[in-house]
Order: sequence, then structure tokens, then C-alpha cells
Amino acid sequence: MAKPVRIGAQAALRGLPLWAAAEGRDAIVRRLAFADFAVAFGFMARIALVAEKMDHHPEWSNVYRRVDILLTTHEADGVTERDVALAKAIDAAAQALGAG
Repeated sequence: MAKPVRIGAQAALRGLPLWAAAEGRDAIVRRLAFADFAVAFGFMARIALVAEKMDHHPEWSNVYRRVDILLTTHEADGVTERDVALAKAIDAAAQALGAG
């Protein structure tokens, strides 16, 4: 498999209006809020399956109903199309679960 090509956070953000550039590194971030902890945890489980299938995993944390996500491709030292694809899957799942 070829090494992913870095496109950079700014290029990625053109198609991801709900995401922002991370401070201090080439990465994109999003904070989600769900109805409660169970929905937030269910969202994380859902995305974990998607990420595993893509072999591309987020850096994330969960506190109660909040999930903070950072995406970057470590072997490219920055944002790639893999991050864009995972971000779009995250956006779709978040919308389906009523995240704000």
C-alpha cells in the first residue's frame, strides 16, 4: 500500500464545515455533544468499527456526553484524504444520533 499523501488541514477543511484546524499541528478537530453518556459512547463504538475497517484511528476523548476528536495521519505527518473520509463518516454518524 502506498504511503498516504499529505493534503494539509486547510485543504481538508474546504469540504468539512463542522471541523476546525488543530493548534500546533497539521490535524483537524471537532467537538460533539450528545444527549447523554450512553449515546456518546454508542457513537464512539460505531465510529470505532468504521475506523478499524479503514485501518485509520482517531485521537479522541469522552467526558460524559461530550466527544472530542482529532484526525491526522501519522505516517504522512499531517492531514490526508483518509482523514477527510473518516471525518465524513463521523459527521454522518453524529447527525444520525442528533449530535450538536
